Amino acid sequence: MTATSPLWVANASGFYGDRFAAVHEMLTGGPVDVLTGDYLAELTMAILGRDQLADPGRGYARTFLGQMRDCLTLITERRVRVVTNAGGLNPRGLADRLTELADGLGLAPRIACVTGDDLLHRAEELDLGSPLTANAYLGAFGIAACLDAGADIVVTGRVTDASLTVGPAVSHFGWTPDDLDALAGATVAGHVIECGAQATGGNYAHAAALLREGHDLDRPGFPIAEIGADGSAVVTKHPGTGGAVTTGTVTAQLVYEIAGARYPGPDVTTRLDTVRLTREGPDRVRISGTRGERPPAELKVGLTGLTGFRNDVEFLITGLDAEDKAALAERQMRAALAHRRPEDLRFEFVPAEDPHGPTQDAATARLRVTARDHDASRVGRAFGAAAVELALAGYAGFHLTSPPRDARPDGVAATHVLVPADEVEHTAILPDGARVSVAPAPRTRRPAEVPEPPLPPPLPEGTLREAPLGLVVGARSGDKGADANLGVWAADDDAWRWLAHTLTVPLLRELLPETAGLVVTRHLLPNLRAANFWIEGMLAPGSARREGPDPQAKGLGEWLRARRTLIPEKLLPEVARQ
Repeated sequence: MTATSPLWVANASGFYGDRFAAVHEMLTGGPVDVLTGDYLAELTMAILGRDQLADPGRGYARTFLGQMRDCLTLITERRVRVVTNAGGLNPRGLADRLTELADGLGLAPRIACVTGDDLLHRAEELDLGSPLTANAYLGAFGIAACLDAGADIVVTGRVTDASLTVGPAVSHFGWTPDDLDALAGATVAGHVIECGAQATGGNYAHAAALLREGHDLDRPGFPIAEIGADGSAVVTKHPGTGGAVTTGTVTAQLVYEIAGARYPGPDVTTRLDTVRLTREGPDRVRISGTRGERPPAELKVGLTGLTGFRNDVEFLITGLDAEDKAALAERQMRAALAHRRPEDLRFEFVPAEDPHGPTQDAATARLRVTARDHDASRVGRAFGAAAVELALAGYAGFHLTSPPRDARPDGVAATHVLVPADEVEHTAILPDGARVSVAPAPRTRRPAEVPEPPLPPPLPEGTLREAPLGLVVGARSGDKGADANLGVWAADDDAWRWLAHTLTVPLLRELLPETAGLVVTRHLLPNLRAANFWIEGMLAPGSARREGPDPQAKGLGEWLRARRTLIPEKLLPEVARQ
């Protein structure tokens, strides 16, 4: 090891569009050694791909340039290193723009970048089809090579989110590809902080409990990982900032967007079932015990493509005979679009709360019309204009929620494939312009399923009461391409004993009927008192979930928590027992 002092790695962005001021907040709120920013998601890659079609010089997260314009002087003064994947599809382009920005500010930071992830030009050779974007998930050692060469700022394209944290730790501690446990520990720390305020009380199922304890959630602070030489870490935040770091908030992020107990990456396969969390004090949670295994021989490649274009309009229908009025509007819209009918035209009637209600809102039903087509012109402003033209010829009380608008991309078809790691030209471009080839992991291992761990002893029999599941468990859900994950955890041992025995795949199917007919796998993580459900194909194009209002399954966990089932009365809060 080249260093023994902990490395303080902070996060200031969890997605493209996160809090702009977070960079300044993290620089001024307390000490940090490295500031990271995660700007990429599958949807973001497609957005950047569209940008680059319009202008090949783009393809990066432009927000990051604005943040550097405001904060680069402060970064230089405080000698904080910056590592970000804001380079997106064009890391060299962003590095050049940063150099120009620094020159204009009279500064001279050493800027490096990591390339090689973009495989679009090799799509035919690698049998990837015809995607909009095709990017391999690179590891941490290219980032480390840049920092070893003295870089102050490292810009990457698509790397694993955790690599933004692991790379600085590799450089700081001198880890090699054989330091598997350390790499795995830093991977867990990186996974916890990569989504910003989700580790400090944001999107948290038990937010009400944090508020009762006096935590301020109006503006949660962003997280910091204090990483040790063995890969263990303490997750914390700057003093005086909002939010909270608890074993619950850290658990919630740990079970987000994972599959099973093995978490494969380009540098290490992390055993999530070995992770232990310990509260060390207010806003301090230690992550320890993480074991690592050899990584797989292949890299994951994310492919995105646009599924077409869409537009929608909403008719507001007040008072009596709402269904008849909706039927008239539907017939009129179909007639108006007869010569340029979209490929997919859907009508959804939402009844009024009370057609005779005391407020107009309560007495108003809605007819939502959604049009989809691969040809944007068929669902553009002309579609909305067809609705507007009915204003004086339609049903009584005709009005719309909004004027016509342009067609917009219908969504992203995101898939993943695997390619041999040695087929990807992982390259570090150092501050002096030298190019260094980064070798793939020297020894690999195909990840296998972790056997189901033994169940804890069941709870003694007792009185059951039907109640919402969320009264005793937390949940967080998300998307991975066409699949969804749903992590559920318990706060104490008794609730865990009940959860492990009761929340099985059959019960999940009963509580969430949208999972019927899909492959669902449950993975238990006893150290975290958690179970993760991997739901295959739930977000595939054409599925009910993809067509619905939550195409990334972000609310799936909260839907599960709202569902009612029989729960031991002893586990329920006092107010629910009455």
